[in-house]
Amino acid sequence: MKCVFSWSGGKDSALALYKVLKSKEFDVVGLLTTFNEANKRVSMHGVTQEFIEEQAKAIGVPLISIYLPENSSMEMYNQIMHTILLEQKGKGVQGVIFGDIFLDDLRQYREKQLGKLGLMAFFPLWNMSTNNVADEFIAAGFKAVVSCVDGSLLKKTMAGKMYNRNFIADLPVNVDVCGENGEFHSFVFDGPIFKNPILYKRGKNVARNYANSQEGNTKTFWFADLNVVSK
Repeated sequence: MKCVFSWSGGKDSALALYKVLKSKEFDVVGLLTTFNEANKRVSMHGVTQEFIEEQAKAIGVPLISIYLPENSSMEMYNQIMHTILLEQKGKGVQGVIFGDIFLDDLRQYREKQLGKLGLMAFFPLWNMSTNNVADEFIAAGFKAVVSCVDGSLLKKTMAGKMYNRNFIADLPVNVDVCGENGEFHSFVFDGPIFKNPILYKRGKNVARNYANSQEGNTKTFWFADLNVVSK
C-alpha cells in the first residue's frame, strides 16, 4: 500500500518508520513535514528545515514540505493539509502513517480528517508502553538530541542533551519518558534507517514563550540552538 509518513524528525517518528520499513507492509513514498512559514522550523521541535532535508536524504525518502502561517487557525491548518493530501491521493497514496503512541483525541482527530478525504491512518506504535518505545529506540541504535523542553517541567539545561538512558533517568516522575504529552521534543541524527549521520553543532539554549489557551497563561520552552555542519 502506498503511504506518506507524517514526519517530525523526532524519535517516535524514527522508530515508527523503522518498524514500517522493516515490515515491508507499506510503500512509503514521502515524508510529510509541516514548517512554520516565517522561520522554516518544525513547530515545537524547533529544528530547521535544513535538518529535516538532511534526514530525508539520509533515509532515501522524498520530503514533502508544508508551510503553515505563524498564527494559522485550525480551519486554515485543515485546509492546507487537505490540499496537500488530496494531491498525494491523486498520485496513488492511500494512507498516512503516524508515530503517535497513546493520545486518543489526537488519533480520533487524524482519523476523522483523513476519513473525509478517503484516506486511512496507521499508527505502528499505538498503545505501546512508552518505556518500551524508549527501550526499542535506544536498543535499535538510534541517536537523538533533545531539541526542546517545557521549562515548567524540565530544567533548561536538559535541552541539547542526548536522549539516552541517562536523560531518561533524570526525568521527574511526572514526565513521560517519551515526552508524549509535549514535555520535550527531539531530533534524530543517526540510526538504522539513515545511510549516514546528520552532523550538527550546538549553540546556546534559547527561551521562547507561548500562550497556553487551556490554562490561560504563558509557558516558557527552552530550545537547543542546533546548526547543520556542512560536509
